[in-house]
Amino acid sequence: MATKSAPRVFVFIAVALALIFFSVALSESLVKSPASDEPPHIASGLSYVATGIFRGNPQHPPLLKELSGLSLLLGGIRWPRTPETDFFLHGDVPKGAQLEWEIGNRIIIGNGPDRTLFWARLPFLVISALLGILIYLWGRELLGGLAALCATFLYFTDPTIMGQAFTVTMDVGVSAFAVLFLFALWRYTRNPTPQRLVLCGLALGLALCAKFSALLFLPIAGLLVFAAVIWPGEPNTGRKRTILDPYYVEPGEIQQTLRSLRKAGRNDLCPCGSGKKYKACHGNRASASTLSWLSKRWLLCAAAFLAMCLVAAVVIEAVYFFPKDPLLYVHGAQLVNADHRPDYQTYMAGEMQHRFTGYFAVAYLLKEPMASIILASAGLILLFRSKSIMPLQKLFLLVPPALFFVGTSMLADQIGIRYVMPMLPFAHLLGGLALATLFTTTVKWGRWAAVALCAWLALAVAGVYPDHLSYFNESACLLGDPSRIGLDGGSKCGVLWLDDSNVDWGQGLKQLKVWLDRHERGRTIRLASQYTFPADGYGIVSEKASPVELGTQPQNGLYVVSASLVARMPAVPGATDWLRRIPTVAMVGHALYVYDIP
Repeated sequence: MATKSAPRVFVFIAVALALIFFSVALSESLVKSPASDEPPHIASGLSYVATGIFRGNPQHPPLLKELSGLSLLLGGIRWPRTPETDFFLHGDVPKGAQLEWEIGNRIIIGNGPDRTLFWARLPFLVISALLGILIYLWGRELLGGLAALCATFLYFTDPTIMGQAFTVTMDVGVSAFAVLFLFALWRYTRNPTPQRLVLCGLALGLALCAKFSALLFLPIAGLLVFAAVIWPGEPNTGRKRTILDPYYVEPGEIQQTLRSLRKAGRNDLCPCGSGKKYKACHGNRASASTLSWLSKRWLLCAAAFLAMCLVAAVVIEAVYFFPKDPLLYVHGAQLVNADHRPDYQTYMAGEMQHRFTGYFAVAYLLKEPMASIILASAGLILLFRSKSIMPLQKLFLLVPPALFFVGTSMLADQIGIRYVMPMLPFAHLLGGLALATLFTTTVKWGRWAAVALCAWLALAVAGVYPDHLSYFNESACLLGDPSRIGLDGGSKCGVLWLDDSNVDWGQGLKQLKVWLDRHERGRTIRLASQYTFPADGYGIVSEKASPVELGTQPQNGLYVVSASLVARMPAVPGATDWLRRIPTVAMVGHALYVYDIP
């Protein structure tokens, strides 16, 4: 915990990394078309800030969409006033109808895709870059300056983060606000002042308004708040005991208190030398005293946690513009995944099932760079073995990602690694601990190994540019076709393992237009994609390819097929494998497979 000992230059390096990251993510954003979920988020956010009516896309909280809407207004893009948008805001919209998708498409096309996406995505680029700075600031307090800087480097060289950094979606945003809340909670446990309590509530409210999955951080925070009584962190310098401070302890106080509970068995002789059994001598008094000590402190913790939640509730109402219905947030949470098909089957490793037990673990092991996985695993071992890192620090590093991962695995749809993105900053912190250890070890090969791992990470993020969303590490090709491993890792083998937003999210249409103009100008394509943004929004002339063509035998012509369908179709019973068997003439953006069928 060396905040003061961290060289000042580390801050400047972290800021420089953030600026580089922002520039690279922005340049990538400029070549990408709308991802699948962006049009409804853009339409909904713009409608919120322009009209104050919260009808669109209620299955996601409004905060991040509002930021996108405010940015659009700043860029001169206004909410369209048409009969369709008036019906959307005030009409009797049928249940299940999602008009915001089509309205979002029209807003993007009507104002120009490049202009609209630039302004809509700008807040997300800023949030993504600031999350890296936040990881450094918190990591500096938890693990020291060098480990924090290494964690920041791991974050900024993560293709998963880079691929999602600019999209008008919720995952990087909820990760940022969740880390902000846990950082505030960490500082509160070190010095529980009223000001820090309010900051915790504000940060919690922002996280809850970013995505409904942030509700998982309520039990996580409650556990950490109560655990800090038994395993307090190192207090701030100059801290004094107050009646409302549940964490202040005198030196040795906790050890002495807990020792009284386990000093002797109830039927053992009392350690005081009286010759009586412990239960008849000091047992009952010691246990009662200890339980009273703990119960008073835990009662204060419960009151503090309740106060955080009350402040968060006010933030939620403010984000919803203090609506007439104070339960608008609750109604939205009840609609999570309401638009998802109950019969939808998840694809993984050539098979389709309703759910796979290890889906998100497989996604992490395939989608994260191998160097990051190695470092995170080594950091986990170092954390468990470390005697200098206090128990509360370990809890803050381990409990949030573990419980969030378990909760997400149980509740979330299995369609992308993005759903477990809030656990990645903690993996980066663990990896930063391991990388810093390599840089400072006395073993001769340590620094060389650290440099090699950093170079591997830099190659991973650079080799797949500008298609980070489709990145897979080298292990994706090792078992099937190692010859396909390249500078982009194992991204060419991603369709053998996963589908949906892991490989393609509709973001490649602009790149497809560039490719067609260079190689097949004027030719009509047969387009197969499950994503709804129209290809003619980029001037692409296309016809829709039918499922029969994809599953059995294609017609003559130029086919462009989404990587998600290339993954799924061969796993459909009765389908042929021509999408895998026939060579492609191009793979556009690592997301669109091009076939020229004679």
